[in-house]
Amino acid sequence: MALRPLHDRVIVKRLDNERTTASGIVIPESATEKPDQGEIIAVGPGKRAEDGKLAPLDVKVGDKVLFGKYAGQTVKVDGEEVLVIREDEILAVVL
Repeated sequence: MALRPLHDRVIVKRLDNERTTASGIVIPESATEKPDQGEIIAVGPGKRAEDGKLAPLDVKVGDKVLFGKYAGQTVKVDGEEVLVIREDEILAVVL
């Protein structure tokens, strides 16, 4: 199954956080929080303005982004969880 986001939505694949501490202690998956960083794998065409013109998105496929902990909707596609969020829920692009 493939997804194509609509309007100003993007599809983000969460990036895994480090699961060991600086001293080498391994943190179990059940004790870790969901990562708040991800890579964009698909973008929608943009948002329509009131005059009917299409405003393109500021992010593109391949960008690494930061987003809020409770942003978007989690969806399972081909056994992998992805996040569908609006562009305005993206906090920053990681350079």
